[in-house]
Amino acid sequence: MLKRAFVARDPGRIRLRFASRAVLGIGLAVVLCGAAGHSLAASITGGLAALLALFTVTDPTVRGQAVTTALLPAVGLPVLTLAAVLHDVPVARDLAFLAVVGVGVYARRWGPRGHSLGVFGFMAYFSAQFLHTVPGQLPELYAAVLLSLVASSAVRFGAWCYERRLAVPATVALPASAAGLGRITTRQAVQATFGAGFALAVGQVLSDQRWYWAVGATWWVFVATTSRGETVVRGFRRFLGTVLGIGLGFAVAVPLHHEPVVAAVVVALSVFGIFYTAAVSYTWMMLAVTVMASMLYGLLGVLDAALLVLRVTETTVGALGAVLAVLFVLPVTTHSVTEAWVERALRCVRACTAQAAARLAGSEDADPPRSVAELEAILGRVRLSLAPLVHPLNPVKDRKRRARHVLALLDDCAREVRGLASVAADPEASHDVRLAAACWRVEAAVEALTDAPAVGRNLRLDHAAATEPAGVEPVLAHLHALERALIELAVPLRRPRRIPAGA
Repeated sequence: MLKRAFVARDPGRIRLRFASRAVLGIGLAVVLCGAAGHSLAASITGGLAALLALFTVTDPTVRGQAVTTALLPAVGLPVLTLAAVLHDVPVARDLAFLAVVGVGVYARRWGPRGHSLGVFGFMAYFSAQFLHTVPGQLPELYAAVLLSLVASSAVRFGAWCYERRLAVPATVALPASAAGLGRITTRQAVQATFGAGFALAVGQVLSDQRWYWAVGATWWVFVATTSRGETVVRGFRRFLGTVLGIGLGFAVAVPLHHEPVVAAVVVALSVFGIFYTAAVSYTWMMLAVTVMASMLYGLLGVLDAALLVLRVTETTVGALGAVLAVLFVLPVTTHSVTEAWVERALRCVRACTAQAAARLAGSEDADPPRSVAELEAILGRVRLSLAPLVHPLNPVKDRKRRARHVLALLDDCAREVRGLASVAADPEASHDVRLAAACWRVEAAVEALTDAPAVGRNLRLDHAAATEPAGVEPVLAHLHALERALIELAVPLRRPRRIPAGA
């Protein structure tokens, strides 16, 4: 797990730049808040706003990111106001919090922008509970949030906008072919509201001051998940990361929180860890979040061992609330989600091959690299949806083995498609009828996997075609390897009990 988080491949050092820029942007925001004479609570609020703006705004274009960032105050400040006004009205405060949870999750249906605004709104309400915000503090908090967003935006879109030199990343929407996925955001909004309600009720029994940690745990378990299996795995990882973070908190935050310089360094390192590990390990990201929160509590003068233990307990309650909700409230099975994403990946392989065939036939409009980028994005979703089946705690060994087999073969397909796109870009390979014929056989193999069950005969014919050529030129190797991988996929995907079954 440690190797996956810190030694994982980082093409173009994107994660390193992402994390380094976050430290600079958030650091600048906090420094400016301090220079403006804002209180510690306002500086923390501003720093959190900058963190969220840099972390959750993920529109595919720089222009889209700037627009979403500009819209954050339009959502966050009214929610912050609502939380402050209801501070002394517990019943209304709690009901409003649950409404914010439901609306925030539902907003995911509007893509990255809806997701960002939903998260920012939720965290505005959450931070008001964290800092016990009252109406008299609002003007200062408004100023801190706006100043911090300007500071972080100056770093992101001005001083260090490395995205301008990168290709626009491929984005993929939820597939609509699986039952219920067209209503996934509605289902999850209901689930999140019920789970947060459970967490809120039990969390308040445990603590009438820190109950919001349970609601926060439920919320973040739901983020970036689709099926019940994904949510259960994410809940476990959140719990594990929090426990590890609390252990580190005892060793670092408790003895050192009274040293402002040391505390600032630890918070900066935690911010770096959050951004650097987020894409590869949710557990390590949560460890960094927990250490940062522990140090912030120390700066606020309320940190002790009992508080850290309470944090673990509240996180457990929140994760349990999320798990119960996805299991019993409008469940979305891992089977339906995984089946849809695997089919989407296969159809993208077909599209990549068709683009390559068109390019080989001389079409200048064909763009195989763009299809390859889309395939990589889809495979990321396939890995996420299959994560519950390949998780070490999954006791069903046969299902785990088959899931790993599917992942390995899909990775083989992606590797060969990348090679095919490279071959298609070679002018000397253009108009080669053998390459075009092999592309057509690959397309037929994908259709055999994704369409009618009565295609076994076609698969056998394709297999014969795939193994006929002997001593073919190296430029044909990618296509024949791709054919073989697709034919092998017929074994796990066409069994009566497919790999995605159950969760």
